[in-house]
Amino acid sequence: MPGSLPTAVFSTSLPTTQPAPRLVSLDVFRGLTVMAMLLVNNPGDWGHIYAPLAHAEWHGCTPADLIFPFFLFIVGVSIVYALDSARRTQPHGPLLRRIGRRAAVLFGLGLFASLFLYWELATVRIPGVLARIALVFLGCGILFLKTTWRQQLGVLAVLLIGYNLLLQLVPVPGVGAASLGPETNLGAWLDRLLLGEAHLWKISKTWDPEGILGTLPAIGTGLLGLLAGRWLRCSGPDAATKVAWLFVASGAALLLGLIWSSWLPLNKSLWTSSYVLYTGGLAGMGLATLYWLCDVQGYRRGLKPFLAYGVNAITVFFLSSLLARSLNMWQVAGPGGPVSMKDFLYQTLLVPVFPDPYLASLAGGVACVLIWLAVLWIMYERRIIIKV
Repeated sequence: MPGSLPTAVFSTSLPTTQPAPRLVSLDVFRGLTVMAMLLVNNPGDWGHIYAPLAHAEWHGCTPADLIFPFFLFIVGVSIVYALDSARRTQPHGPLLRRIGRRAAVLFGLGLFASLFLYWELATVRIPGVLARIALVFLGCGILFLKTTWRQQLGVLAVLLIGYNLLLQLVPVPGVGAASLGPETNLGAWLDRLLLGEAHLWKISKTWDPEGILGTLPAIGTGLLGLLAGRWLRCSGPDAATKVAWLFVASGAALLLGLIWSSWLPLNKSLWTSSYVLYTGGLAGMGLATLYWLCDVQGYRRGLKPFLAYGVNAITVFFLSSLLARSLNMWQVAGPGGPVSMKDFLYQTLLVPVFPDPYLASLAGGVACVLIWLAVLWIMYERRIIIKV
């Protein structure tokens, strides 16, 4: 794990001549992020969710909206620690092929998760969380190998400014003037044109929160992680200087994101440029804090649950998705007729204990996190790390 892409996310065996020092803070940050992802994705009752655990309906940013960009930020940091030594000493061709293969595997896992139990190719959702991770990994991996940090900063600026101009200036065919509406924005039109409504998010049907155009600024989120990783990895500055400047730069990104949001709102589904800077700034500040505590001060107490999640993050995300789909599809007899096994377990085990519906729903999410923690804890103790 020390010199490889975080096992949970990209688990690559890309060779390095000098293993990078293990970033415990990155493992912890990844683990915290995936635990939060499971908590948000698996409430007991979708009709009763505490506001911080629900995504913003459209414009805006809740704590739940921070999880995915944090994950992509971690992607960027991880690439640096995986490839920095190899980039300097080895031919780039084999490294690019391995990056491409692993991106393809991640994309394939996303398609499999969408097909699982239904196997309907005509209506399978093509975009998705794993698909976006794959594309961000691919884009950032290539940029890390082939560009300097200044060029990466330039690409970031072009992506964010260019995406802003596309959303707010380019007329949308069949709609008219540029729009930021869910069904009428340029990204939604492009998804319908290239993928067709049958292959988009089933809840919306006409647009997808992980659509094609929004992947461009999502690569920008990964680039922010790349830049943070390069700063932490560089030799010269002492640890205190690295933490201080990472915190300052991240705070500046957050502030710029808030200023930008006055004319391009924070929006996760659109992955707006302001949202990239705002969430990337928060992610950088979080990593700086954890880096100081875990890697500089050597704090370790109570970190094992986060480490257990962190080293098998993609594994638990993928398997929990399959399990959730299985429990929703499995029908059993209930008092009022057939219900899904998930609802049956929830109504039988949690609702009687927690009469408040919001608390019961939260308990369902917490139970999911704890059940998977038990599995991952055993894997961690036995050093079982499933590589993609």
